[in-house]
Amino acid sequence: MSENGKKDVLLEVDDSVRETARNLVQAARYGALATLSTNDGYPQCTRVGLATFKDGTPFIFISALAAHTGALLADPRCALLVGEPGKGDPLAHPRISLSCRAEVVAPHLNDAKQARKIYLEAHSKAQLYIDLPDFRFFRLVLVKASFNGGFGRAYALSTADLMMQI
Repeated sequence: MSENGKKDVLLEVDDSVRETARNLVQAARYGALATLSTNDGYPQCTRVGLATFKDGTPFIFISALAAHTGALLADPRCALLVGEPGKGDPLAHPRISLSCRAEVVAPHLNDAKQARKIYLEAHSKAQLYIDLPDFRFFRLVLVKASFNGGFGRAYALSTADLMMQI
């Protein structure tokens, strides 16, 4: 039971849940990114290409022309949903929603060189636009996560639950 007397629907996080959630994020090549519109403040959601640094931190590579880039520069709070539906009911398959703070990866840093290499390994067709000047990498720094392993299997995860110790 929770503090307010209602049945707590969240399950206890164990190592198996942590591993499944980490694998889900690290295997994802695309995700749904939610940002807050600079025009009216309402949430907007778009599909983005995705990769992860060695520690498990996800990152995206987006154009300055995209509305979500301006939104992240104005307010770095965002959410990323990953998880691929398989056969049958799509709600029966694992997915994870990450609440994040987006940070620009400065082009001159080693992290940008590492991001470029990792991103191209995951998205070979990005070679067509990887060097265009209006594109940049954003690291999605995890604040918290909600993992749903399928019906009746919901978990609240912390940063420590998802990050790899390297």
